[in-house]
Amino acid sequence: MNLPDKLTLSRFGFALLLMVCLAFDLPGLKTLGFLSFLIAAATDWLDGHLARTKYGTSDFGKLMDPLADKVLVCVALVGLIGFRTQFYLPEWPMFPAWMVSLMLAREFMVTGLRLLAVEKGVVLAAGPMGKWKTGFQMGCIAFALFGLVLLRDLFRNGDEHLIRSVEFTFRWLIWGLLGVATFLTVYSGWDYFKQNWSLFLPASGDKSDKHDQSDKGKKSVEGDSGDSGGSQPPPEEAKPTSE
Repeated sequence: MNLPDKLTLSRFGFALLLMVCLAFDLPGLKTLGFLSFLIAAATDWLDGHLARTKYGTSDFGKLMDPLADKVLVCVALVGLIGFRTQFYLPEWPMFPAWMVSLMLAREFMVTGLRLLAVEKGVVLAAGPMGKWKTGFQMGCIAFALFGLVLLRDLFRNGDEHLIRSVEFTFRWLIWGLLGVATFLTVYSGWDYFKQNWSLFLPASGDKSDKHDQSDKGKKSVEGDSGDSGGSQPPPEEAKPTSE
């Protein structure tokens, strides 16, 4: 296992750390979660750069790199659903559940498509639209985590007017980025299935094999029906035996 593959695996560990930081509301945890997410995002860029320039790409990296991104993004999205602002629009969640649901559904569907491709001996690497989608998702998540650092750690006991201003700014910026990320998520998922729809169709070799088998079956049936007609040779007469 080369260095880019090890960096890819490290993102699973950062995803676990981020999940812990978002699950508990203790001072300093949001800052730790924000830093862990930034490091994980940096490894996503670094492993791709090293694979392209020095170590070369591997089938392991082609499969696990987008999977590690999905795990990291899904952990962050699910963890951020429950957060709400304190003063500005507190009844509206920071990350709407319907947007997160669309993103998660797309990730599971594309993962299923990749598994189907692996069964057929094809490795689907991440396309350019998928990379744009991942970039917007990570940027939106990083921005939201930075907002939590300000609201839950730095300004935890700050002035209400200051907190309200921060909530107003981050909420609308996050919703704008999240809307673009949701659109790219749905569109890139549709593009993946459109380009790889042939994976759901039977292979041409399977069709020819079935055609050959059906031809052989027809010939055998025709041969059997010909032998069962009146062209069968008459049975030999029994020879007399001496007693």
